[in-house]
Amino acid sequence: MSKKREYKDEYPDKTLYLPGPTEVPDNVIDAMAEPVFGHRMDRMTDLYTTIVEDTKEFLGTQNDVIILTASGTEFWEATTLNLVEDRMLVPTSGAFSERQADVAERLGKGVDRIAYEWGTAVKPDDVREALETSDEGYDVVGMVMNETSTGVRNPVEEIGDLLGEYPDTHFVVDAISCLGGDLVDIEAHNIDCIFTSVQKAFAMPPGLAVCTVSDEAYEREVQTEASSWYGGFRRCLDYYDRKGQTHSTPAIPIMLAYRKQMKRMLEETHEGRDERHREMAAYTREWAREHFDLYPEEGYESQTVTCIENTQGINVAETIETVSEEYDMVFSNGYGDIGEETFRIGHMGEHTVESIEALTDAIEDVADL
Repeated sequence: MSKKREYKDEYPDKTLYLPGPTEVPDNVIDAMAEPVFGHRMDRMTDLYTTIVEDTKEFLGTQNDVIILTASGTEFWEATTLNLVEDRMLVPTSGAFSERQADVAERLGKGVDRIAYEWGTAVKPDDVREALETSDEGYDVVGMVMNETSTGVRNPVEEIGDLLGEYPDTHFVVDAISCLGGDLVDIEAHNIDCIFTSVQKAFAMPPGLAVCTVSDEAYEREVQTEASSWYGGFRRCLDYYDRKGQTHSTPAIPIMLAYRKQMKRMLEETHEGRDERHREMAAYTREWAREHFDLYPEEGYESQTVTCIENTQGINVAETIETVSEEYDMVFSNGYGDIGEETFRIGHMGEHTVESIEALTDAIEDVADL
């Protein structure tokens, strides 16, 4: 067991360039300091209906939206329990898509994988072949839109389009590290559920998970004998329709922060945030190619997280520590087995090209590039 390490009153502020959590605007943090109120009061109805309906407007969807006190991991479990009766198909191309498949197996579901090497993107033709050759068929195709471990952005639009030919197979998308910074048309591409964690591209404090639910996904759960209790579509959405609140006690301060930040996001628009994230990604890739190389397959690079191949053999851990100490900026090492082979820069949330450039200048100085 770990020994207690007392939390202290003073720590140096660090600017976060991680794949999440990311920087949170000061006025969003301040919003959490409002007095506590009851989660069954009218004030809670005002708050929760505001953030739900604002989120639908921002995402440009008519599908239902659930916002729960949880991490995005909750919706790995909930969508699997709610929609998968027998089998699901999961293309795996990195740590988080592999984990999505593992979660389903732990829940007792049959899982077929389409396994790719890390850094490689999922190919729609492979998904089509798996669907056409399966004897049993699949209740769900589950995939990660933005593979945080490798910096790969998978072509969910193309895969969603082909799933339009398979109306009995639902499409579940983990967009935890990109939604809000990478625009996707949910209904146009047959996405039944897409979910995220707010500490990523939404630029909010950690603690809330967001999921959209199509009418077809809701009806599928209605037909099942067992589903998630906490993240059940019927339980969450029916309670919202009746009361305009969450069925269980929510983290009210974080929802107050959500309200403040979502208003900012609506003002910028989803299209505007998408364009800003494209600009940050383009700058970071150009810098990476100049000094190192990119880890993801060409043409499938993430819009919110750049995974950089350490072709110069710098000491990644030491560089991260020195940049943190000397510049008060924090970026990330590679994930798992590619920890020293790569490093990652998160350019999401409220960052700009100028703020990303400040980090890359610091890396150049410390690594003597």
